[in-house]
Amino acid sequence: MSHALHPAQLAWLDGQAVLPKAAQICVALAVILTVWDLRRRTRKHLQTLEPAQLRDVGLTQGQAEKEAAKPFYQT
Repeated sequence: MSHALHPAQLAWLDGQAVLPKAAQICVALAVILTVWDLRRRTRKHLQTLEPAQLRDVGLTQGQAEKEAAKPFYQT
């Protein structure tokens, strides 16, 4: 189970000007790590989808394989 904040919550925290500089850096790092984790989990899950499920989300098998092969840090 993930204990990470929802991306909208992290974006809100990241935009708070009243945070000390060290806290701003920590929040920015948390945002980056959360985005990377979300990409990693999503791409891993793509590998488990059946062809009918891929069609439901508008992807071909080739597109899903190409996306799943990307490293977590790549958009």
